[in-house]
Amino acid sequence: MTSRPVALVTGATAGIGREFATQLAQRGHDLVLVARDRARLEGVAAELRTTYAAESEVLVADLSDRLALQAVADRLGDADRPVDVLVNNAGFALRRSFLRNEVADEEAALDVFVRAVLVLSHAAGRAMRGRGRGRIINVSSVAGFLASGSYSAAKAWVTAFSEGLAAELEGSGVTVTALCPGFTHTEIQERAGLSKRGPDFMWLDPADLVADCLRDVDKGRVVSVPGLQYKAIVGLLDITPRPLIRKAGQISRRRSRRR
Repeated sequence: MTSRPVALVTGATAGIGREFATQLAQRGHDLVLVARDRARLEGVAAELRTTYAAESEVLVADLSDRLALQAVADRLGDADRPVDVLVNNAGFALRRSFLRNEVADEEAALDVFVRAVLVLSHAAGRAMRGRGRGRIINVSSVAGFLASGSYSAAKAWVTAFSEGLAAELEGSGVTVTALCPGFTHTEIQERAGLSKRGPDFMWLDPADLVADCLRDVDKGRVVSVPGLQYKAIVGLLDITPRPLIRKAGQISRRRSRRR
């Protein structure tokens, strides 16, 4: 059995998830890599092994599928192969607004963004609490502080859920952190056919974002907002009346309909 700590990362083949896998490997972790594409998973595993001497277990799973999700939960709960860090990162973008999407697509997004986070956090939280140590990182979004469709609602749930779980696990040796990034340079926009939004200074680099988050995790922070620009925005949103926040979400949805 390996003596190295183990991190399980969902959505590990690209963007923020891949960056988490890379930086955790740099920190001396072995990995359990979860995503839908076996070839890409094996490519990331080979790269981490060559570059950082990190061993990686590959788990092919579509987290909108309940049987596949349960297989990942079972891995987290395996007492003989403990997982020290869980990164709930998997996700995808929906191109259109809520009523313009098919309900099946909305349900799949809800399963990945909400149900998977709940199920995997439950499995990891119980196992980690029993061992008296562990870290859970749930990738949320600054969008969760807004009111802009089902994605915003799902991310609001992730942040609130993480805060509640952190309180439940306080003093147990297990910490929970909700990562709330803003616009980030990843391939998710390209896959969804979304154009780049906002000025360049609003876009975050995944490497910097993950490094900031891991520093916050080390400090035990429950909510991590990377980037001074987004810290300022979240601070402003805290004191902004909800009618104005809803108005901003309405404007954002109108722009989405034009694309």
